Amino acid sequence: MRIAAALLLGSDGRTLLVRKRGTQAFMQPGGKIEAHEQPVQALARELEEELGLQIDPAQARHLGVFSAPAANEPGFVVQAEVFLLRIDAPVSPAAEIEEICWIDPAGDNDLVLAPLTGEVILPFYRATHLATC
Repeated sequence: MRIAAALLLGSDGRTLLVRKRGTQAFMQPGGKIEAHEQPVQALARELEEELGLQIDPAQARHLGVFSAPAANEPGFVVQAEVFLLRIDAPVSPAAEIEEICWIDPAGDNDLVLAPLTGEVILPFYRATHLATC
């Protein structure tokens, strides 16, 4: 499964995670890339649908392509085009998003995290960005 996902950073340095309705794991916002879309276009569409957030795709910095077991589909692997975005606009859960949570990407938290978030994206961010700030 190919998705576009965002590492959204607020002005205070915290990152936004979402939890879909009927699931336990928090994950990066984003979603499936449609056949006719570029990854950054899919991300912009998903962020607007899920969070009411309008972004300028030119401001999204591509971090890379990351893979991990899918959180909500056992036996599947998710391949994510991940983009870093800094935002200061308000967001609220919409569509299939039941809950949002701002966390410190450098710290431990007691949330259940999707494998892509907890094992790949947050460690990558801590290793490559927090160490250089």
